[in-house]
Amino acid sequence: MLPLCCDDTVEPERRPVHTPVEVVTQYASAELIGRIAYDGYVPADDPNWQESGAPSQSAYGRWCRHLCGMACLRMVLMHRDGQAPSLFQLLAGARQYGAYVKEDNGTCDDIKGLIYAPFAQYAQDTHDLPATVHGTLYISELVDHLDAGRMVMASVAKEIRRPALDPARRGGHLVLAIGRQRDQIVFRNPSGHTRQAREATLPVGRFDDFFGGRGLSLDLRRPARRTPADALAVTGIAATGPVASTQTT
Repeated sequence: MLPLCCDDTVEPERRPVHTPVEVVTQYASAELIGRIAYDGYVPADDPNWQESGAPSQSAYGRWCRHLCGMACLRMVLMHRDGQAPSLFQLLAGARQYGAYVKEDNGTCDDIKGLIYAPFAQYAQDTHDLPATVHGTLYISELVDHLDAGRMVMASVAKEIRRPALDPARRGGHLVLAIGRQRDQIVFRNPSGHTRQAREATLPVGRFDDFFGGRGLSLDLRRPARRTPADALAVTGIAATGPVASTQTT
């Protein structure tokens, strides 16, 4: 049985925030994120890299900065199903659908992605998770999706983890918005450097200061109510472009 927060029979005004949604970080050791982000720690040196499911330490180092989308997906699946593939198993599946583009020049900066449309196809086909691409998404529309019981993978500035600071740009990193409490958006941040930054809430207006105006809305109800064609509905001409920047931390 689905959690009450996922049940489409719940009236929007009575719908709770999705819970529990355990944090999944894109790095194997959450306690190292602050050092990675601000102190120059090399993420490939993470002693727990194998927990990500990476086939090698070098593969982990190459990809971990780009796994915010896979971390969001894993959180969704863990909430809905109680289990989920590892980050690198999800990555392998998404890559088979072309959700990442990689040039073999040996640097982490050559990875382009996550790319919306093929990721949405992968989510539908492999995980029975209808995903709607929003190349243009206003903050009011994001709130509407949350109020309808969906989760939203939202493109935000990576410095949303330090919301007292104004971002230099909007977008470039993915967080998972899981609901709304009055005027607060509740979300999980795969690259939060503290527990508070990982299990975060922000006023809608302040969230919008970091929001890049694009993302994917996810329907957790099973079985899927929509056809694959419906699930891949795309709004906005930017829908097939990269979601995350070349490095998201």
